Amino acid sequence: MNISRRHLTVPLPVLGLVAASLLGAKAAQAVTADEEAVAKRLEAFRAAQFAADAKAFDGLCAPELSYSHSDAHIEDKATFIKNATAGKSKFLSLDYKDPSIRVVGDVAIVRFHWVGESEAVADGKKNSTNLHILMNWQKQGTDWRLLSRAATKL
Repeated sequence: MNISRRHLTVPLPVLGLVAASLLGAKAAQAVTADEEAVAKRLEAFRAAQFAADAKAFDGLCAPELSYSHSDAHIEDKATFIKNATAGKSKFLSLDYKDPSIRVVGDVAIVRFHWVGESEAVADGKKNSTNLHILMNWQKQGTDWRLLSRAATKL
């Protein structure tokens, strides 16, 4: 029996399609209810930041919150909410790109790339931010709450 290169390459696209469909099915099944719930809370947090919504922050953050900024200063829950809603600046855009959520027991480890632009209310000066963010969310009762956050400048 003669086997040519053509005979060897015909099955490759089929194998690729099968592998891709199997991997895609596994990835689709990998999202748990907890991961989906954390993703919704993460988006609610982003929306609260964009809108400077103190009430939303209060419901999303744990009383024990430790919020660390990229310049290394740390705020507790009350200070974070006060400063985030002070009205000194407003977001023009805020994206959480490529979020990764991993649930381990009652804790979720969340990482994403923060890309934002804000404008100072006093003088109209614009500021762009490009950060890597690490958040830890904890399931407290039936809700996921932000327990800690750290930022690193890029």
